[in-house]
Amino acid sequence: MEALPPDQQPINLIGGGLAGSLMAVYLAQKGFRVNVYERRADMRQQLLDGGRSINLALSERGIHALREVGLEEEIMEIAIPMYGRMMHAVDGSLTFQAYSKDQQTCIYSVSRAELNARMMNLSESLKLVDFFFEQRAEDIDFESGEVYLKDLATNRSYKAPGRVSIACDGAFSAVRYAMQKTPRFNLEQAYLDHGYKELSIPAGPDNRFQLEPNALHIWPRGSFMMIALPNLDGTFTCTLFLPFEGEWGFDALKTPDRVHLFFETFFPDALPLMPHLLDDFFNNPTGSLVTIRCYPWAKKDRILLMGDASHAIVPFFGQGMNAGFEDCSILNKYIDQHAPDWGKVFDEFQQDRKPNAEAIADMALENFIEMRDTVADPEFLLRKKVMHHLARHIPEFQSRYEWVSFSTIPYAEAYRRGQINDQIIDTLLDGISSLEEIDLQQAETLVKEMFAL
Repeated sequence: MEALPPDQQPINLIGGGLAGSLMAVYLAQKGFRVNVYERRADMRQQLLDGGRSINLALSERGIHALREVGLEEEIMEIAIPMYGRMMHAVDGSLTFQAYSKDQQTCIYSVSRAELNARMMNLSESLKLVDFFFEQRAEDIDFESGEVYLKDLATNRSYKAPGRVSIACDGAFSAVRYAMQKTPRFNLEQAYLDHGYKELSIPAGPDNRFQLEPNALHIWPRGSFMMIALPNLDGTFTCTLFLPFEGEWGFDALKTPDRVHLFFETFFPDALPLMPHLLDDFFNNPTGSLVTIRCYPWAKKDRILLMGDASHAIVPFFGQGMNAGFEDCSILNKYIDQHAPDWGKVFDEFQQDRKPNAEAIADMALENFIEMRDTVADPEFLLRKKVMHHLARHIPEFQSRYEWVSFSTIPYAEAYRRGQINDQIIDTLLDGISSLEEIDLQQAETLVKEMFAL
């Protein structure tokens, strides 16, 4: 059988997770045929069988991408707004920290599985996308662009048709692993000393939420923390971030009595809300937290890494999914400008996104320290109050969090502006200890001078 000409061959997407499913929609809406190869089984069947999944924080960058493909309204139907952080002290007292100056702008808690399933359904409805499940990428021919796959159900190995492949196969990407064997490919992989475990808080009577539903809950405890995000069914998905080693590390929590003592000591207000704690703790796996930095992301006009495959980050700025979705939006822009010159598309995409991926990776690591420790610190709380005070009175001023979560300005620019913010607040707080002492005229002058640099 004669091969199709290059402009009629399907584009291969390796990985059918969040970024892969969304990229399939973008490509199909442009009229490209797309084959999506996913290592796992069809997760939509697990949803039908009542399987549970974690939820994620969706913010403006991700919403912007969903808006571009016409999915925003549908996804907002399954999203819960969160207007700020609800901090839980050991004594049970609560402190609410709004995300924005107006206390109305929010991020959204959304089910990863539901979101993924809806994007799969939309892409398939376009009649140009085919999903192939239980297909594992084994190797790449970087000269021809051919992808070698194995059908896990039959153990059959084969080559995928098509000469252009986009790898969206996650932090432990098989495609990136193949690229590591090629000359001049740089890779840095850095794990935190902390891991994580998913836990749960069930709904109360009549499926009522047992915590405030419109907040992201945080139990900061210095070297570790727990967070909780709301689900539509009245439950909360909790994530415990804990060192692997140490007196209260995962390695030390090996018995039910020890786990119960740990929660009784550090999370006494959450413990009564978690009747399935021991089952969750001992049955759910302990995950690792890794930052991946690599370059180049592309091989000629054949292969491109994107999403977690090219820049996996730790979850502490809630931007992993949003960064992956923004990748899709930016890649779509360069396809509009340069396709079918895939070499130019891929090169401009990686040059655009690499510095922004570095910036959000750094900010996510910094935010880990903020969330687990400084959010309960009086000096930190004063700085937050000053930041929101300035944002309310000086139109040009916004917090770094707002630039990252509520805008689409490049991550690198948000990072730069956040560093300027810190310098401004350092100057304003020099020698004072309360919000009332802030000189707004001095603040406005500083903002105009420093952001004009």
